[in-house]
Amino acid sequence: MDFPARFRHFPNMDRAAPTPPIPAYALYGEQRDFPDVLHCEGIWDRAHRYDWVIAPHRHPALEQVFFITSGGGWVELDGARHALSPPCAIWAPRRVVHGFRFVEGTRGHVISIPSAALASAADPDLVAFARAPRLLPGAPDLRAAVEALHAEWRGAAPLRAVLLGALALALVARLARAAAAQGRPPGAVEARMEAFEALARERLARDWKVGDYARALGCSATHLGRLTRARAGQSPAAFLASLRMQEARRLLAYTLMDVAEVGYRLGYDDPSYFSRAFRRETGLSPSAFRRPYREER
Repeated sequence: MDFPARFRHFPNMDRAAPTPPIPAYALYGEQRDFPDVLHCEGIWDRAHRYDWVIAPHRHPALEQVFFITSGGGWVELDGARHALSPPCAIWAPRRVVHGFRFVEGTRGHVISIPSAALASAADPDLVAFARAPRLLPGAPDLRAAVEALHAEWRGAAPLRAVLLGALALALVARLARAAAAQGRPPGAVEARMEAFEALARERLARDWKVGDYARALGCSATHLGRLTRARAGQSPAAFLASLRMQEARRLLAYTLMDVAEVGYRLGYDDPSYFSRAFRRETGLSPSAFRRPYREER
């Protein structure tokens, strides 16, 4: 399925403005400060105002849980598209690009949790789970946890903030347990690999060597090499190059930056070298890759 034409044009994307290349919101379509302990609303509440299309965006300091009870459509998580088969749950951590094309009338809830609210959860399994986006079956215990949180959020009883914090943490823990039951149990090794990826994404444009990443992660370059080969099937250098090209594809598809700007953003001082590297990775020039995203249907 190709992106709908309206999925390719986003607000606040003036190239001269000092805004992130992919929209970053407190909540989708808003730029104000976050006003509550957390936020919980129906899918219908926001999606119907945007004709059931939520364009790709990210949240710098919010973790989100989507629980779809009926309807469906598809979700894009960091460039990978997944069909939605209700009931299902989606975990979209901070900084992960996500967008939706819902079937009209889709129902469910979206819960937005400030990242700081989960910072005190030091359990390594939970920390490892929380770093990566997930699509999970909507088990009855997850639905009950979402409904309990929504009911508390709507109320004004004493200790509301305390209960909301506890319910949010319990919901995320249940999501992590569901992910482990799928055969992908998080652990210390996965946590370090995911920490490497998160660090690399933050420093794509910097001239960091493998040794710099290893020092930042508290391990040797040799250990980091073994880790990435075991978990990603690549050397650290190849893994970093693949992340850089993944971000290049996002910027070309989702922003109005010209090809040279994309290259500079990712640390390529020579636009020609960036174009050659991109062609080696994708088989297309940057302009040819971008063209389908710019064509109106």
